[in-house]
Amino acid sequence: MNVLFIGDVVGAPGRRALEELLSRVVDRHFIDLVITNGENASGGLGITPVIADQLLALGIDVLTSGNHIWKHKEILPYLEATDRLLRPANYPPGTPGRGLSVVETAAGEKAAVLNLEGRVFMNPLECPFRIVDQLLASIPPEVKVIIVDMHAEATSEKQALGWHLDGRVSAVVGTHTHVQTADERILPGGTGYITDAGMTGPVDSVIGMKKEIILERFLSQLPQPFKVATQNIQLQGVILKIDAQGRCQEINRLHLSLKS
Repeated sequence: MNVLFIGDVVGAPGRRALEELLSRVVDRHFIDLVITNGENASGGLGITPVIADQLLALGIDVLTSGNHIWKHKEILPYLEATDRLLRPANYPPGTPGRGLSVVETAAGEKAAVLNLEGRVFMNPLECPFRIVDQLLASIPPEVKVIIVDMHAEATSEKQALGWHLDGRVSAVVGTHTHVQTADERILPGGTGYITDAGMTGPVDSVIGMKKEIILERFLSQLPQPFKVATQNIQLQGVILKIDAQGRCQEINRLHLSLKS
């Protein structure tokens, strides 16, 4: 199975990159499953039901998210009604939505997608390591392909989860920091790993936002409204080749520029 995992989509520029580039990538690389982190797809923070539907209509199979999923309150009933937009699984019991989805590709192959959120420098949530152990036990044994989105700030926490899950999942892909790392590898047990898949949006920015505004925030220490940048738009992510037993055979970084 060929899996395309797309890094955090930021605002209208990120959505435009998907609209213009996604089908080309899917056709060129014979992609069977598309997973995209969409938690910043609406104005750079959060996602709305309308935008979630638009992204899914482009051919995305599962949208994952993270700590910004709660920005727009209208997303709460949407999370309850769908298994194609996930929120991190380690939020407390009773939180709207779910963190695990089992989907079927057009070829009839099943795959599980898990969404977790880190705790280092982030929210004091349930332990992602223990929660993922519980979730893995609930996945039917015939489902061999398992992809984990670890939405976290700390490199150490992401790497630790990769080692914790090595040999038990097909891939652990980090999100949240919006900067694509160059540490893609296959761990000894057959799990593909990368610390961060990157960002789909404007690269001439500070993690997607207008650099002038962020510089002013740092220089003055005064609050400034975030505004999504518009220059040098890229689609970033990874392509995973996974065998019938769920082992990762290849992991390759992807970064395509959108011509203006």
